[in-house]
Amino acid sequence: MASLRIEIWKIIIFASFLFYICYITLPILSVFVRVGSDFITQLSNPVVVSAIKLSIITSSITVLIAIIIGTPVAYALARWRFRYKHTLETLIELPIVLPPAVAGVALLMAFGRNGLVGSYAPMYIAFTTLAVIMAQSFVATPFYVRSMRSAFDSLDMKIEGVARTLGASEFRTFVSITLPLTVPSFVGGLVMCWARALGEFGATLMFAGNFIGRTQTMPLAIYGALQTDLQSALSLSAIQIILSFTILVFVKILGRRSGAFV
Repeated sequence: MASLRIEIWKIIIFASFLFYICYITLPILSVFVRVGSDFITQLSNPVVVSAIKLSIITSSITVLIAIIIGTPVAYALARWRFRYKHTLETLIELPIVLPPAVAGVALLMAFGRNGLVGSYAPMYIAFTTLAVIMAQSFVATPFYVRSMRSAFDSLDMKIEGVARTLGASEFRTFVSITLPLTVPSFVGGLVMCWARALGEFGATLMFAGNFIGRTQTMPLAIYGALQTDLQSALSLSAIQIILSFTILVFVKILGRRSGAFV
């Protein structure tokens, strides 16, 4: 009787596993089946090329911003002790769980023409390429900060202490000792930040609009093409799938080598 229950449990596990794999694989496979040989042809489509180019440029700038701003923020969260730290940490991570449409509305209310800050800005921010970068940074930077904060937390502070006793300044210790030890987390956080920025849709649509060549990134181009040009939408979807899969494989390979990620 006990062996029968074990066999039934194994069957349930296998059936659930098989069902879920099919559920994930079938839609992805359908994209590549439907796009067919038109995939290569669509790569010369001006709308597709423009969306790819804008996505790569804006997401790359977003990653650079995340590194410049996110690294000091992560270090402060990991090493400094101050009042309301947990509240501020929750606020910093809020965009991770915030619905993208809400993030877009919030950005518009802050930096739009009549926004709290935008009304005093010397230039129009909303519905520009700058707005795309700001929307991507808002939703993607927390992923990098979270990764780096965990990396800083896991480091043995005694190593830094030895460098300080040998006469190294805090900044030199950070650059020559701390940062090199966080390379796996740095790369992993950077890649996940870039992936999130590359796939951003809701906040960008609400705050930057959907204008070809100016604010239309790949997700927005897919949304627009679904109404007029299905093949373009399928080609862009296939590119997004390939990029996303490549990113995940890269992170997993890095994790196995460093033990930092699973």
